[in-house]
Amino acid sequence: MKYYLVVAGMVVNGFVNVVITTIEKRFGLRSMQTGVIAGGYDMASFACLAPVTYLGGRSNASKPRWLGWGVLLMGAGSLLFALPHFLVAPYRIAGEEPEDLCAVNQTVSSHRCQGHAPSESGSWAVVIFVFAQLLHGAGATPLFTLGVTYIDENVSKKMSSVYLGVYYTMAVVGPALGYVLGGQMLKIYTDFVTVDSDTLGITPASSVWIGAWWVGFILSAVLCLIVAVPLLAFPYELPGADEIRASKVSEAHEGAASKSAAFSALHELPRAAAALLKNPTFLFLNLAGASEGMLISGFAAFLPKLIENQFAVSASEAALLLGVITVPAGGGGTFVGGWLVKRWRLACAGIIKLCVAATVIAAAFTFSFVLTCDDYPFAGVTVRYNSPAVPGADRLTASCNVGCSCADARYAPVCGADGVVYYSGCHAGCAERTHAGSAQLFHRCACIAPNGTLPSYKIDGASNSTLQYEAINSICSSDCPYLWLFVFLSFGVMLFTFLATMPALSATLRCVREDQRSFALGIQWIKVRLLGTIPAPLLFGFLIDLSCSLWDKSCGTTGACLLYDNINMSRYMLALALVGKLCSVLFFFLAWWFYRPPGGKNSNAVVPSVDLVVCAEKTNGNVANGTNIANGTNVANGTGVGNGNITSNGYCNAALECSEHL
Repeated sequence: MKYYLVVAGMVVNGFVNVVITTIEKRFGLRSMQTGVIAGGYDMASFACLAPVTYLGGRSNASKPRWLGWGVLLMGAGSLLFALPHFLVAPYRIAGEEPEDLCAVNQTVSSHRCQGHAPSESGSWAVVIFVFAQLLHGAGATPLFTLGVTYIDENVSKKMSSVYLGVYYTMAVVGPALGYVLGGQMLKIYTDFVTVDSDTLGITPASSVWIGAWWVGFILSAVLCLIVAVPLLAFPYELPGADEIRASKVSEAHEGAASKSAAFSALHELPRAAAALLKNPTFLFLNLAGASEGMLISGFAAFLPKLIENQFAVSASEAALLLGVITVPAGGGGTFVGGWLVKRWRLACAGIIKLCVAATVIAAAFTFSFVLTCDDYPFAGVTVRYNSPAVPGADRLTASCNVGCSCADARYAPVCGADGVVYYSGCHAGCAERTHAGSAQLFHRCACIAPNGTLPSYKIDGASNSTLQYEAINSICSSDCPYLWLFVFLSFGVMLFTFLATMPALSATLRCVREDQRSFALGIQWIKVRLLGTIPAPLLFGFLIDLSCSLWDKSCGTTGACLLYDNINMSRYMLALALVGKLCSVLFFFLAWWFYRPPGGKNSNAVVPSVDLVVCAEKTNGNVANGTNIANGTNVANGTGVGNGNITSNGYCNAALECSEHL
């Protein structure tokens, strides 16, 4: 099952997030559309929670079979996600067509939009991607519900922490592995099976490069099939489960009565929900979880895109950077947060104060988004052409290229010898093009006025062989020095964000009655999904689209964004991060402010901590006046005798959900 968890995290929170910008370019999608794609997973997992937990949790249901079919469903989703690659014509490199050069006083007839526009416009692809994500979400649902229960039912309480510790660790390793592997896949040309990328004159750093985004999903489908076979062969319960179950029941002498009472009280579900909603501490903890979930989900989907555009790095480099910091920041923060609660033996109020402190520090780190790089000079967009503008023409047209028939030229940016980026060689007024190894060099460019000597390009594999050029098919290099500082500050945001997740979960468990814990976590999970993780990608995508400076409007349709305003993008992301964190701080503070410990005693009294790793039932066996003292019961000034009920293990599912969006 741990391999199931790795594959799920690798696909949903690794591969999907890494390829967002690539599929935008390949299929002409807006960030709002890719936000819908990213949100499809949460929508499906939300919708499938109730039926899966009910049907899979029945006494006669085989949990391994549910898990196995879930893996196969995820595999089907991965295959479907890769399908659009096989439904479109081979990718054609911009800059290779005749219309990509200046043809003075000639009419260039282009057939590029005849027959190809429908296949590369994104409306149909979005439907396939969303449906694939729905399959991913449905397939992963048993993993976060029935998987934890199956482990708990088939191992002893002593070994439960070991198995679940390994299980949770895989939830962090999966996304990190997805970022790293996905980034390496993007270094491979998308049509590598039929095209030799060495002959194309481009590299993975080129703006028109499309990596093999689909390979990771094919690999995931194969891994899902491999993992599903042994899972489907697992027995209903492992050998020795009867003895383990008997030992657990024997500790709960009132277990049968409790089950009967719970069954007869199902009609009181609305009243139980109302009682939870009247608990202000529980309510504000839910709102804090929703605001945190929104930030985690949104930035998981679009942070790679932000790094690519702000710091002019390739998609593979951005993915590698995030993959490297995910494990120490996300995993380390989660571990340290749980350890601090146990080390300091914090009571509920103290735990909430820890959440406030961690969130305040994380909010301070969000000022990393103040670090922004200047927009590189783009002719007609951020800077003027060297030649006069043409009245009535679009902003990409000037007197130097007005006769070049550039209307059909595709976006293939070139860096001129004057340090300015042009939309294409045609828009730079270039009449000639030569191939030199992995680059295309342009000559006789009417719009470029080089300052001094023309730059030279050293041909790979040829000693002392250089060629001068007026433009080259790449973006001009960025001198922005803030990349590593931004990565460090992002590490801080992630570390302190996940440091608060385990304490927040512990506070949720402590602020409600013991017999309401599982139900309370279910209510909290619904709120976090509805208010946080589902709308987050849509909101982030909408704001990123607002920062677009230049849209692809080829073939009469508006496609992907070609150029972003770095300052506006930075401002929007800073506003989202800062407002979200301030809301979290406010909600955590209000949860602490309205918290009233049992009996009005000191809310900071030291109590035995709720173990967030060991998900088995616990009572310490001590008896006071014939009553069991529960291990998870709050104690104020040495009092607080529990009622002997078995502590539910439902909180383990929520703990695992915290790692979903790493």
